[in-house]
Amino acid sequence: MLSSRLGLLACAVVCALVTACAHHVPRSDTHSGPPLAPGEHQRIVNGVRLYYRIAGEAPAERAPVLFLHGGPGHNSYSFARLMGPHLEKGRRMVYLDQRGCGRSERPWDTRYSLEVLVADLEALRQELGVERWVLLSHSFGGTLALEYAARYPERVAGLVVVSGFSDAESTFATWKRELERLHPERMTAPASDTGDNSDYAQVMRALRGMDGQRFFDQLQFRSPMYQQMQEAVDAESGLRNTGELSRTLFATELLHYRFSAAARVTAPVLVIGGRYDHSVGMESMQALASSLPHATFLEYEQSGHYPYLEESERFAYDVNQFLSSLP
Repeated sequence: MLSSRLGLLACAVVCALVTACAHHVPRSDTHSGPPLAPGEHQRIVNGVRLYYRIAGEAPAERAPVLFLHGGPGHNSYSFARLMGPHLEKGRRMVYLDQRGCGRSERPWDTRYSLEVLVADLEALRQELGVERWVLLSHSFGGTLALEYAARYPERVAGLVVVSGFSDAESTFATWKRELERLHPERMTAPASDTGDNSDYAQVMRALRGMDGQRFFDQLQFRSPMYQQMQEAVDAESGLRNTGELSRTLFATELLHYRFSAAARVTAPVLVIGGRYDHSVGMESMQALASSLPHATFLEYEQSGHYPYLEESERFAYDVNQFLSSLP
């Protein structure tokens, strides 16, 4: 997800956009049994205590599904709450809160990078003792899923990328187009002293002095009703996004990010994008699907950034159909 809070977007930016990276004391009922046992778990993985929850029943030979949330800095709660009951009937689901997010620990050494986050996933796979798994990702989670699948193609049975962030330049061009459409008078802001005239810099300059949060909400949601629904579920979780992960990644890697290893993704891929998702942009998602060797692209005509919320029945059907085609 690209984060939906303006504070994150201004010094970071994008992705599954919403709130949610809090750091709670581990619950007393956290599971300490076998890593793949149903329930909540707290495990030291790659030097940090990660939270994940196992749910669902499936034959042992079927690859489990790892859900990767967006943000950067969101958590797994809202997806599990909204879509879990529809997916857990046929697969074992692993809902992970990434390092520094949700119920997982903030690393004492503040180690945040795509390389480290991908290493966390591989270390978790080894901890769970599974040969291969399916990655189901949303927004910034799509970035991690793609990077993992390119680095460890033999470990991925399938990949679902929902509203995935894969090309910063294309995404920021979408932001600029929407700002020109909604607030054409704002695009006359003078260039900065640094001479940065990128789409991202132009948008950030234009947002000064206006309700930028409202603008980014408009990029994500087709209707305020869905925004209210998403925010209600996020509030229910009691979690928040600290912005730490987002600030770090956009200061180092994500501001100019472009996924460039499509040829290494050998697993079947389902790419889902909402027609009204202007926080990532349809052009970016369509281009990603076209670049992947074994990808199918589905456009959701009535969705913004959250197809699993806005067209939940179709989403559940499409994803379950795709999962049923995998080992």
